[in-house]
Amino acid sequence: MKHTYHIQGMTCNGCRTDVENKLNNMEHVQNAVVTLENEKAIINMDAHINLDSFQKALSPKYKIDIIEETNVFKKSAFAKAETKKSKLQQLKPLFLILSYIAVATILLNYNRENWNEAMLDFMGLFFIVFSFFKILDLKGFPESFKMYDPLAKLIPTYAWIYPFIETALGLMFLMRFQINIALLITSIILSITTGGVTKTLLDKKSIQCACLGTALKLPMTEATFIENAIMIIMAVLMLIS
Repeated sequence: MKHTYHIQGMTCNGCRTDVENKLNNMEHVQNAVVTLENEKAIINMDAHINLDSFQKALSPKYKIDIIEETNVFKKSAFAKAETKKSKLQQLKPLFLILSYIAVATILLNYNRENWNEAMLDFMGLFFIVFSFFKILDLKGFPESFKMYDPLAKLIPTYAWIYPFIETALGLMFLMRFQINIALLITSIILSITTGGVTKTLLDKKSIQCACLGTALKLPMTEATFIENAIMIIMAVLMLIS
């Protein structure tokens, strides 16, 4: 018999592998395939296994539920509505952090007659804060980042050092050190990432955005594209000026 389950709590490929291995090691499970993108597990078994048994086999941070196949169209419409609602709720931390960075930038520059350097402060604070969240989980972040960044897919090491590149850029902007080089690097790496984000959105894939690491589970949405685009535009404008 084959059943499909929904598993919540997976944030990276490491989580997916952990869940898949634990399911495959269970008695009566012939084969279990887990996908991170849609948070599903398809399990073939030679005898019925109740839901509690699956839950006990998994870590407490994962929640497993069976997906009912009846009334597929109604469930699909409901799921889409719930997904849209949950995405807006999940994006709240991103908007909150960007608001705090914007307020901090205003407070640092409100006495200045010339606000040209305000963008440098914003970019510096942006990179410092966002790199902090990525460094919180240096094991999980690279796996999530490689799912959509083209360069990280091609060169896995790049995914590991990316948080430290952001930290270095943040310090360069805040300390006004080699600004033109920092702006050029910012334009390049964010353009690469934005290309991957654009492809993911066009393919309508449902994956986690790694912009705030894996500590906060954020969906990949148009907000990620806009966030990167704003930073690229700011970098290009500063280079031109």
